[in-house]
Amino acid sequence: MLGLGAITRKVFGTANDRKVRAEMRTVEQINALEPEFQALSDEGLIERTEALRTRAKAGEALDALLPEAFANCREAARRALGLRAFDVQLLGGIFLHQGNIAEMKTGEGKTLVATFPAYLNALTGLGVHVVTVNDYLARRDAEWMGKVFGALGMTTGVVVPQQPDDEKRAAYAADVTYATNNELGFDYLRDNMRSTRRDMAQRGHNFAIVDEVDSILIDEARTPLIISGPSEDRSDLYQTVDRIIPEVEDEHFTLDEKTRQVTFTDEGNEWLEERMRVAGLLPEGQSLYDPESTTLVHHINQGLRAHKLFQKDQHYIVRDGEVVLIDEFTGRMMAGRRLSDGLHQAIEAKEGAKIQPENVTLASVTFQNYFRLYAKLAGMTGTALTEAEEFGSIYGLGVVEVPTNRPIAREDEHDAVYRTAREKYEAIVAEIRKAHEKGQPVLVGTTSIEKSEMLARLLEAEGIPHNVLNARQHEKEAKIVAEAGRLNAVTIATNMAGRGTDIQLGGNVEMRVLEALAETPDADPAEVRARIEAEVADEKARVLEAGGLYVLATERHESRRIDNQLRGRSGRQGDPGRSAFFLSLEDDLMRIFGSERLEKVLSTLGMKEGEAIVHPWVNKSLERAQAKVEGRNFDIRKQLLKFDDVMNDQRKTVFEQRLEIMEAEDIEEIARDMRHQVIDDLVDEHMPPKTYADQWDAKRLYAALLEKLGLDVPVTEWADEDGVDQEVVRERLYEATDAAMAEKADAFGADQMRSIEKQVLLQTIDAKWREHLLTLEHLRSVVGFRGYAQRDPLNEYKTEAFQLFEGMLDGLRADVSQKLAEIRPLSEEERRAMLEQLVAQQRAAKARADAAEPQPVTEPASAGQPDAGFRDDDPSTWGEPGRNDPCPCGSGKKFKHCHGAY
Repeated sequence: MLGLGAITRKVFGTANDRKVRAEMRTVEQINALEPEFQALSDEGLIERTEALRTRAKAGEALDALLPEAFANCREAARRALGLRAFDVQLLGGIFLHQGNIAEMKTGEGKTLVATFPAYLNALTGLGVHVVTVNDYLARRDAEWMGKVFGALGMTTGVVVPQQPDDEKRAAYAADVTYATNNELGFDYLRDNMRSTRRDMAQRGHNFAIVDEVDSILIDEARTPLIISGPSEDRSDLYQTVDRIIPEVEDEHFTLDEKTRQVTFTDEGNEWLEERMRVAGLLPEGQSLYDPESTTLVHHINQGLRAHKLFQKDQHYIVRDGEVVLIDEFTGRMMAGRRLSDGLHQAIEAKEGAKIQPENVTLASVTFQNYFRLYAKLAGMTGTALTEAEEFGSIYGLGVVEVPTNRPIAREDEHDAVYRTAREKYEAIVAEIRKAHEKGQPVLVGTTSIEKSEMLARLLEAEGIPHNVLNARQHEKEAKIVAEAGRLNAVTIATNMAGRGTDIQLGGNVEMRVLEALAETPDADPAEVRARIEAEVADEKARVLEAGGLYVLATERHESRRIDNQLRGRSGRQGDPGRSAFFLSLEDDLMRIFGSERLEKVLSTLGMKEGEAIVHPWVNKSLERAQAKVEGRNFDIRKQLLKFDDVMNDQRKTVFEQRLEIMEAEDIEEIARDMRHQVIDDLVDEHMPPKTYADQWDAKRLYAALLEKLGLDVPVTEWADEDGVDQEVVRERLYEATDAAMAEKADAFGADQMRSIEKQVLLQTIDAKWREHLLTLEHLRSVVGFRGYAQRDPLNEYKTEAFQLFEGMLDGLRADVSQKLAEIRPLSEEERRAMLEQLVAQQRAAKARADAAEPQPVTEPASAGQPDAGFRDDDPSTWGEPGRNDPCPCGSGKKFKHCHGAY
């Protein structure tokens, strides 16, 4: 019997169905325009773009331009790529333009879908960013879809790591820019450390389309992006701590796998104190609880975490003597990413790798706060509905499920649960053999590198040929995935989330054509393509007969989304397929989160060796466990974001101020306001309002003014004058400091003084912001303990962070005013002394160069008289010769070996 909700849905359809039906009318409008756009010449498509661009810039709403823009883009894609977008792809594009997440199954052509809203929104001239999960996909998509944008008269850019600054600026200036989430975030931070506006790469945050949106905005959102600089080297301390941790016994610590926390017990702390004294790390009479021991305790805790929570080949790998982190959701290496707070160094010590110095944070941002900078945000993925609440509450994004082009024909079987991991793996190997013998391609999903390699060894022992895809095979990723749908293929993959390459039954034509042409460059491309297409079609027919792709998962992930991504690799574009999950009671999820009731049911049934239980109730029980974990992870991220929002408000204020200063021609007024504010603070401190003259401390005010503003004024005499109050003193100090700075500006020249003011202000802002970030990190690490005193840690953090920010601004004003007061032009004597020192250094360098590099025996042709006006002791008379030009002194030597040696 149907419930009320089910009956209502049957009659009215779901909210999702209603959205889809409403937008189908727009799709019909686009289809009606198709003949008109097919009749246009190639130049006609570009002319249409210009006409649409003019209308958009004149203020016409993009929604009104949508049917024409989508029709133009569809025709350009058909001509440039030979791909005519399906109606459901247009639907996906409409939902993206509206600022939604379009949930589209694997193989539905999301890469092409993104071109429609990107083209429409780029008509405004404000730029569009298409965000991908790795550099390979950013380059591939920019090159591939760049043909479509090129046919429409638009420019495409791609942003990749280690790119020269001018290339990067050109990429961001393009109409559509492809980039990874990491590079976008880092460029935002780098831009806000630049000293001039022209050095900044990004030109604003108008519209972003995020591919694999769940991976980027949820999975990776736990870790902030940090730009850091090295601090002092503490390798010895890490190594000493690392020698002690293996001696720790079970009773010395408690481990909570659910929350991934490990802490020392009281017994452990006592043992540690004794051990630390023996190692000479803890002085006699000092305990681990003393404030002086904070740093040591921190390092010991990080060492314990490194040993007990981080497993090699699961959380990281060691490659070329370097510890490289592995993304737990995608299974990819995260080169260049490091754990903070000394944890990465603790893992390096554990693995005997070279310990890199700890870093201090120069700038940081979370992905949540970076992507919330965009005026409009949209995303695509195969799996978003399970996280719809998080997308809605954090990013304001709705999730719309876009129908598939063809009905899904995949069979999803119920989970098979075995008692032990051994029985489970025996059953998996038997199942792979059965599928392999009939030619059915199998994709085996594992949750760690360790498990994928263990399964590979089992298959090797059975003589079953296979490919392994994990962080170690990162470079061969696309090729292995492209081959996974071929006859008899067995592919073991660690976390198949967002691989960006379709598993096509019979093989990937494009990939095989490229390979064939690389092997025989002289072959006719048309003939090669025709041959390979025929081979793939024949192989596909045999794979379909064998049942399509079989996705066999060896474990449930903490998130249902990751399981659904793996499952979704099979049954692309209406192909037949099959998916099954093989589990055991020893799996991490079952062991840590599985309900006790499930274990009781299984033990009551009295399962035999090698037997599995398969029942819908088991699936429901596991999904409930996964939903619990997802909810807990969401709460953690939500809490982290609340803390980061406090810092984010301050970050935006500082970055906006920086930008204003960079763009300002003249910041004399800002510098003056800062000086006056410093004077106000000093006068209020030493001559408090509503007090009499005999309560003033004029001597200390005089000393403070001399130190902080370089002002030598008779404050003590003023204080003794009749009728002089605080306001009079204040005004006189304003006049004195303004006169001193005007004098300085005359000495330097107005333009140079303005440049000095700008540089001093920017450098001081950066230094103060760095100090402030460090202070906030320390506050964040201790504020949690306030909960024990029944005080809300978040409110405490907000209050104290605001006070610290105000203190930072006060310090900024004081520092800038003091530095500008100390700056003065060099005297003639100092200038001469500096010049003499420079000449002496150059002569010494020249002598060293002559000794190190013998000169040719033959007399150089250019030896002769020095250039007119040349003086040996005055570099300003040497002109500007190139390093390899003849020296202007007439010696005949190259400038770099003569007066230009340094």
